[in-house]
Formats: sequence, C-alpha cells, structure tokens
Amino acid sequence: MFNRLLRYLFLLAFCYPAYAHKASDSYLTLKVSGATIEGRWDIALRDLDYAISLDTNNDNAITWGELRSKQEIVSAYVFSHLLIHGKGLESCALKPTQFLVDTHTDGAYSVLQFKGICPSPILSIEIKYTLFFDFDPQHRGLLRIEYQNTTQTAILSPTQNKQRIELAEVKSERAFLQYLQEGLWHIGTGYDHMLFLLSLLLPAVYVRQARQWHPARQFRPVLIAVIKIVTAFTIAHSITLTLATLDVIALPSRWVESAIAASVVLAAFNNLYPVIIKRLWLVAFVFGLVHGLGFANVLKDLGLPQNLLIVTLLAFNLGVEIGQLGIVSVFLPLAYWSRQSTPYRIVCFKLGSGLIVLIAGIWFLERALNLKGVLF
Repeated sequence: MFNRLLRYLFLLAFCYPAYAHKASDSYLTLKVSGATIEGRWDIALRDLDYAISLDTNNDNAITWGELRSKQEIVSAYVFSHLLIHGKGLESCALKPTQFLVDTHTDGAYSVLQFKGICPSPILSIEIKYTLFFDFDPQHRGLLRIEYQNTTQTAILSPTQNKQRIELAEVKSERAFLQYLQEGLWHIGTGYDHMLFLLSLLLPAVYVRQARQWHPARQFRPVLIAVIKIVTAFTIAHSITLTLATLDVIALPSRWVESAIAASVVLAAFNNLYPVIIKRLWLVAFVFGLVHGLGFANVLKDLGLPQNLLIVTLLAFNLGVEIGQLGIVSVFLPLAYWSRQSTPYRIVCFKLGSGLIVLIAGIWFLERALNLKGVLF
C-alpha cells in the first residue's frame, strides 16, 4: 500500500508542474583591456521591481520615467552585489557610465553600462556576484568576458557566487562542463519543453481501440514508441538549434515562443480529443523543430564563445538530451506500472492533460499578445 501511494505521489509531481516563466537571469559582459574593464549589465525590470519597488504608482507597468527617477538607487543596489578583483586580488573601482533599457525574449531589462579601473593590468580576474540571491535561490548571473581575441563564459549562482578566470588561458573542458550544466538546467526549468514532452508520454502507456484508451498489455511496444518520440524530438530540435545558433535561420522570438506554447496546447488537447493516434513521433519531430529555435534563443542569451563554438554547442545539446532522458526514465516506468489505476487514468492522464492545456493556453495568450506577467 505504501509503495503504491509513493508511486502515485511521484506521478502527481510529474502531472502537476509549477506555473512558471523563464528562470531569473542577468547578463554581465566584461571587455578587458590592460587595466581597464568596460562592462554591460542587463537586469530584468521585474526582478529589480521585486527588490526595490520600481513601480511607484502600482499600476503594474514600469515606465522609463519611474526607472530613471530611481537610477541612483538601482545603481547603488546592483553594484553593492558585484565585486571585481584583478591581479593580486586588488579591487577594481566600478563607475556607471550610462543607463538604458533593452528588451530580451522574456521582457524589458535595465542596462547598466559601467567602467572599471584596476590598479594594474589584468591578467586574471575574480568576480563575486550576489545579486538577488537573498530572495531568489534560482537566480543566476550569466558572465561573459572578452579579452583580446578570446571569449570566456561562466555561470554565477548562490552555490557558486565566485569565479576566478585566467584571461590568457581558455580551457575547453571548463567550457564544456559549463554548457552541459546549462543544458541540464534549461530542460529542468523549461516548463514548456517539459510539458510538451510529457503530453506525448502520457498516452504512451495506452492503445486506442473503439474510440477508447485501453492500457497497453506489454511494456516493449510502449518503450519502442517512446524511443521513437524522444529520438524524433531530439533530432528535430538539434537541427534547428544548430542552424539558429549559427544564424543560418532566424525568426522573431515572440513567434517562436508563441508557437512553442501552441504546440503544448495541441499535444495535450490531442490526449483528450484524439485526432492523431499513430505516429506520434512525427508530431514530436515537427514541433521539435520549433522547440529547437527556443533552445537557440537561450544559447544566444548566454553568448557562445566563438573560439569554442562547436564544443559549447555540443555540450548544451548533450545537457538537454540528458535532462530529457532523466524525465523519461523516471516517468515511463511509473506510468506503465500505474496505467490501469484510477489516479493515473483520471488524475494524471485526463485532468493532467486538461491542466496542461490551460497552462499552455495562458502562455500562448501572454506571448502572442505580448501580455507577459499580466495573466500569469
């Protein structure tokens, strides 16, 4: 009895994912030359508003006037959470030079341009980053350092808020591990990609006969069907991920994100009112092409080092695949063992698919009508 209850709890955890948007990130770019650092720091307005209340009139909209009126407060707040040291751990003085606004795929960002002067020429650099960590343990700082003809990247998080980088030494192994971790992180927090995959996996343990879903009798056909789905999705998104990252193809991110949300709606709706019963791998392939463009937007935000382009691209893609296989390896056995039970048939399959339609439908409206943060 206890084992069965535990199994149901795992299934419910899969069937009722959290409502969420893109994870909280900021983008910190440093260009190092001699003893001088030229920096650009892009920080989401929604995060700054949560930290220091930019929306002074509480109308759920942050205007340029409201942001500009708090320019000094914003600068003081963010630079109190960033320390840069050069050779010998000498502190580099940071001075804001310009205050702008830019738009990323997930909304408006404050852009702080600054200049840092270090006591001596910089051959190695140490970054200590603590922005938003006190209230958002999921936040990360995406660091990009340009030095001479090389680019190095790093990810700053609450558990790794310091990075020391030798500017003249570019290690491909380090870059590979960083982008592998980023691929894993993205599939774990990319709820739209996860829900699309789960929408295709939910009916995998059933067969459609006489307009009814019936539990599959053997595991082997189920496993083969799932392998086809996951393989097709992997091949498709790998194609467009590579092409978009290399700028061979380019589509507006709003179109891409809206199409991804629509794909989740259609996949889950097909579970409730089946139109496509066979060859779901083909559905996975077609929509996987769209999801690959979404993955590419993430990589472009990170900034791929051109000197390690192939290594980092492969690492990110591998991280995504490992994440997908992790989801499948946990979900599929639990779904198969529980396929004849009421909790799976009613709660996970029917109610779960309906909930996914609702969540993805709201995402679609937000993205297509540019209403991010209004409905959800």
